[in-house]
Amino acid sequence: MRFKILLLSACLLLSGSLYAQTQEPDFIGEVYHMDAAGHATLLEKQHAVMKTKAGASLYLFGIGKVKTKINVKNGRSSTRFPAADTLRLVVKAVDNASDPMTIVQVFRFKASSKSRKAEVSSSGSFSGDSDNNLDYLPYTAAKYGESSYLLTLTGVGPGEYGIIVLNPNTEDEKNTIVSCFGID
Repeated sequence: MRFKILLLSACLLLSGSLYAQTQEPDFIGEVYHMDAAGHATLLEKQHAVMKTKAGASLYLFGIGKVKTKINVKNGRSSTRFPAADTLRLVVKAVDNASDPMTIVQVFRFKASSKSRKAEVSSSGSFSGDSDNNLDYLPYTAAKYGESSYLLTLTGVGPGEYGIIVLNPNTEDEKNTIVSCFGID
């Protein structure tokens, strides 16, 4: 009898740890931080506002740049992590058949006391080209569970960060939701 209880306890413990290893976020676009013990923390989610501004010289002389920025309220994320050598994030997508580099953008914000901003693009009056100016963080990725990716980032320093998950199956993104976190 004692052996059966011990065996049942071991099975329950093992199944709980296996569940923690493949725990995926509930919704597409959500992101978990996965600590070394396998515990998941859902990142703060914010509605981003895209703002486009032109310099005064563009209005006055027709020469200048137009910049588009992602703006998120509050200068500091409510989701904080201590600095570490490796940061592991689980990102839920529509599926995990796409190259994650095409749909998952991890970037650094420039933070002030009131907001977090990241320059998406700029275009000059003579160049005609639009430059992609997000300060992307490099990562490696692996398939995780049914429809997620496990991203591994190394050397992430203190600051404010955001993650946008695009849906490659739609042409019209309704809202831009940014998963945010900060490193202390």
